Amino acid sequence: MEMNDKIEQALDNIRPYLEADGGNVRVVELTDEMVLRLELTGACSSCPMSTMTLKAGVEEAIKRAIPEIIRVEAINVAVA
Repeated sequence: MEMNDKIEQALDNIRPYLEADGGNVRVVELTDEMVLRLELTGACSSCPMSTMTLKAGVEEAIKRAIPEIIRVEAINVAVA
């Protein structure tokens, strides 16, 4: 399975929770250093809890599914 497919599959597991709050997530890139960059969309892009959501939910799900990824970061989260 391609790395991108693995990432999308892992994200699909948590998308229903993001969508329930009116948000979603989009893959921007996977760097050579195995850092996954995501864009939070919809309500998630402006939610003050999005940093916690990203770290606790999204990063956890990605790392569990794909241990090779060392970090997940959002390119558009305004740190409150």
